[in-house]
Amino acid sequence: MKIHIPKLKHTESGNFFLMAGPCAIEGEEMAMGIAEELVRISDRLQIPLIFKGSYRKANRSRKDSFTGIGDEKALKILAKVGQTFDIPTVTDIHETHEAAMAAEYVDVLQIPAFLCRQTDLLIAAAQTGKVVNIKKGQFLSGESMKFAVEKIQESGNNNVILTDRGNSFGYSDLVVDFRNITIMRGNQVPVVMDVTHSLQQPNQSSGVTGGRPALIETIAKAAIAVGADGLFIETHPEPLTARSDGANMLPLAELEGLMRQLIRIREAIR
Repeated sequence: MKIHIPKLKHTESGNFFLMAGPCAIEGEEMAMGIAEELVRISDRLQIPLIFKGSYRKANRSRKDSFTGIGDEKALKILAKVGQTFDIPTVTDIHETHEAAMAAEYVDVLQIPAFLCRQTDLLIAAAQTGKVVNIKKGQFLSGESMKFAVEKIQESGNNNVILTDRGNSFGYSDLVVDFRNITIMRGNQVPVVMDVTHSLQQPNQSSGVTGGRPALIETIAKAAIAVGADGLFIETHPEPLTARSDGANMLPLAELEGLMRQLIRIREAIR
């Protein structure tokens, strides 16, 4: 399923597209270094790439958790990544007033899973004219996401992506119901599997989210096999030193090998 995303390359390759980057923008040097490697991989393998980075983390368990380096500073770094490498960028927004602000710097606005039912936020994002990527709430079925799509489309914007990131399983774990990929594709919009967030172990007693990164390959392969249009993968050169969500990120050095495996699966099912 096609969608117009400015600067998105390699769309005729037949490959899935990739949203990838660090959880949060920690600084310019880090963001540019990751982007450079992602572009090298995506150009070599002909994978359409959208660079991902949060300019601010609003959903944190503890008050002392890292939330960002400053909104404007981080957004300017995202803009520089897009301009330097001529690639689209995506970041998440949390309140209605952030939609127009973030739209000045990035190509895709992302609605966090826990906010996917916030009507005013969805409408504000839609009205910017940017592509809107809505993450499915951990508490929702795939069927229920049709209403989120309708909110965007009825606001005059047909550029919608839906992303699955697993469903709550008890208090401190998530599971992936791969039926949701097929179900959400029934809305005639691209559907993405958020591989790394679906392996989170939230609500830990320490106040720091855990994860199961050893299963990234498993979730990614299954998602491509059932027809996901794209993958969302947070990656970092050294996840253990990342200031946000390091417990479930993929080491950057392992990304190309995984992509090669996934391309073979994509070719097999086409």
